Amino acid sequence: MSALSSPDVTANTGGPVDAVVVMGVAGCGKTSVGKELARRLGWQFLEGDGFHPPENIAKMSAGIPLQDEDRWGWLDTIAAHIALARDANAPIVVSCSALKRRYRERLSTGGTRVLFVHLDGDRDTIHARMALRSGHFMPTALLDSQFAALEPLGSGEFGIVCNIDASPTEIAARVAALVAPAA
Repeated sequence: MSALSSPDVTANTGGPVDAVVVMGVAGCGKTSVGKELARRLGWQFLEGDGFHPPENIAKMSAGIPLQDEDRWGWLDTIAAHIALARDANAPIVVSCSALKRRYRERLSTGGTRVLFVHLDGDRDTIHARMALRSGHFMPTALLDSQFAALEPLGSGEFGIVCNIDASPTEIAARVAALVAPAA
């Protein structure tokens, strides 16, 4: 991934996108950045957590980390929405943890061009953010399992890494400036 003019954003972008998936561990700001990015681009926003089956939400609410087997159906549902948006020529922004490379590959199957925006931050900052939010099923106790599962964007992946030190509005503006010319 090549460095851009902003020191806290790096990217490997090129060509048009069918969807942007704002990814990262719980509490990194996926929903806030995703909604603002969708607003700036004039695209629909989908909250990935809304596609978890009740069993997954019950597990996470109880402090039990999800396993790959728990995630496949959820990821397939999100991938189907991304494919529908592609077929309708209506790009979308989706919030989804997409912690592992194989999850990201699953989301971008069938020739779908998905740009992954990894919101990257340190554990202490994200833990503090999670401790302040209310009404979310993901407890802070699962944060370590999220970091353990995280596989950062690798070489050859279509993505952008953004440090979460900036506000969601600033991050979305930086990403939109990169995506808009390709959109």
